[in-house]
Amino acid sequence: MTSEKNFRMTLEYDGTRYAGWQRQKHEPTIQAEIEQVLALVLRQPVTVAGSGRTDAGVHALGQVASFRCRTRLSPESLQRAMNSLLPEDIVVRDCRETDADFHARFAAVSKTYYYHLRNHPIPSAIDRNHCWHIQKPLDISAMRQAIGCLVGTFDFSAFEGAGSPRVHSIRTLYRAHIDDHGDGRWVIAVEGDGFLRHMVRNIVGTLVRIGMGKMSPDRMARILASADRRQAGVTAPARGLFLMEVRYRDFIQNIEHL
Repeated sequence: MTSEKNFRMTLEYDGTRYAGWQRQKHEPTIQAEIEQVLALVLRQPVTVAGSGRTDAGVHALGQVASFRCRTRLSPESLQRAMNSLLPEDIVVRDCRETDADFHARFAAVSKTYYYHLRNHPIPSAIDRNHCWHIQKPLDISAMRQAIGCLVGTFDFSAFEGAGSPRVHSIRTLYRAHIDDHGDGRWVIAVEGDGFLRHMVRNIVGTLVRIGMGKMSPDRMARILASADRRQAGVTAPARGLFLMEVRYRDFIQNIEHL
């Protein structure tokens, strides 16, 4: 009998028409689509574990997933078969056999998210599902001043969405910065050891409020220290958020930036 193998995949997907990563009974999800295709290819039920649960409408260029199965197929053959059957908005960018004890979620060391803003008088037809369009000019310098205080280990309760599945709200951000991608496109990049529900989107909503002049940059540190969600800004739309990269101790995935 074929021995059990452990595989890990790097996934790219457009989350626009999905109710997030996690399998749901009556809504289309990324996990469900992948598991259905694997069941067809492998002729056996397969449970796929993702590095994290992206929310409805959130995208990924570097989601990592792992699964176990018995098969004689090579990782390359498995990747080709999956990509031939998956919908066009989900792609397996890489597939490889990995250590028996590897788990996409529990082995992760850090995750990097990008949030895309379009700060321009005119919206974009092409990027309408992949950025938050803000017409009013933003004070990017003030936003950059504010985001710096988030780097480090803190209680991020002030930026936590309701129903966050967690044991505690302490997280570490290794880096947080805002990059100019030209033509009014700005990317807020954050890397951390883990993220609370809606944490990145709530940080972005607060930064935009600062950029609009409705809060001073030094208010960000006070909001963080307060652990009070009511003091932070609105939750930014899901469509601007991308899971870009997941890092592991033994393996770092290099994902092309948007």
